[in-house]
Amino acid sequence: MKPEIKGIIASKVLKNITGIVRIIFSEKDFSKIKKGDILVTDETDASFLPAIIKAKAVITDLGGILCHAAIVARELKIPCVVGTKIATQVLKNGDKIKIDVKGKVHKLAF
Repeated sequence: MKPEIKGIIASKVLKNITGIVRIIFSEKDFSKIKKGDILVTDETDASFLPAIIKAKAVITDLGGILCHAAIVARELKIPCVVGTKIATQVLKNGDKIKIDVKGKVHKLAF
């Protein structure tokens, strides 16, 4: 059974979003993210802005509605799910995922 990844919707998901996972932990990994990828990380700070701008959505292990990722995602009007606790452990680079309107993250088969 696939684990369900749930978190807090920190920036509204108005429709189902699908995309490719890019796990980024630091600035040295920013070159890996392409426009339209879904950024998955433990948490963000101001240095992550170049990566967040390219992302279609953001998912973090940590945080709440007032964390950095949430605030920036709302400003950029992109979906954001924070506080999942397990996203970086369960998802892998290149996974195709769907974020539904309830903020649940589903791994899709290729």
